[in-house]
Amino acid sequence: MSVHERRRLPTGLELLFGDGGDGRVLSVDLPSGSLVWPDPDYDKLRTHHRPSFWLSDEPVPAGLWARLRAEHPRSGLWPVLLEDGVQPWSAGQIAPDSPGHIDYYSAAGFMAEAWQDLLLGHEAYLAPFGAECPGIAPPASLVADPDVVADWYADVVAERMTPLGLTAVGRGADAMVAMGWQGALHHNEWTVPLAAVVRSWEERFGARVVGMGFNTLELSIAAPPATPAHALRVAAEHWTFCPDSVLQGPGTLADYAEQIVGQNAWSFWWD
Repeated sequence: MSVHERRRLPTGLELLFGDGGDGRVLSVDLPSGSLVWPDPDYDKLRTHHRPSFWLSDEPVPAGLWARLRAEHPRSGLWPVLLEDGVQPWSAGQIAPDSPGHIDYYSAAGFMAEAWQDLLLGHEAYLAPFGAECPGIAPPASLVADPDVVADWYADVVAERMTPLGLTAVGRGADAMVAMGWQGALHHNEWTVPLAAVVRSWEERFGARVVGMGFNTLELSIAAPPATPAHALRVAAEHWTFCPDSVLQGPGTLADYAEQIVGQNAWSFWWD
């Protein structure tokens, strides 16, 4: 792209950045939309001096997510398809936090703590691990470029007619925190540790955050587990991350593991 083709950020989007978006450019035309600020009556414990994200007024067409994702290194804006309509997004019913807090948490630490917290009464569903947390799974081998897989899955999600959000973060996992997503509120009150898990999945499984809903999360996966044994270890992580995916789905780790072998998308929902 030539210098003449590069354009500054559309007016207003510079407010998403602490430094005013200095040096950021975006060459993709955006649909109509507006900035979303946290509702102070909803999020009383935090004080924010800038909006959390930009939100499109209408559902976006397939392909727009991919174009914006490709621009992320230059724009600093990560796209997220926002399911379940625009609520609670447009109402500002969000609890954004600093992505810098994610640095203080780890996937292994979260898993070990959540395993013990969730264990009571569920030992029979957790074979062969039972009460013993197996720890995080080893990384898998890439079967495709993570960006290519993410672009494909974004088109799948966009078929549901979803609006789109843009937030100023260095990586997709951090969008969960910057946008104030609270989809797992009934499982874990604070999103920051969950984002640490997703960061780890970015590194081990080529995960990319593609979409979020009121109580859902959509990830593309470029390095899925390829064997039942590896998938069982990954399933154990999923249980601590989102128990409902297992307990209100297949019911056991073993059955859930069968479903995720070779799968290029992980879809989570919390009751």
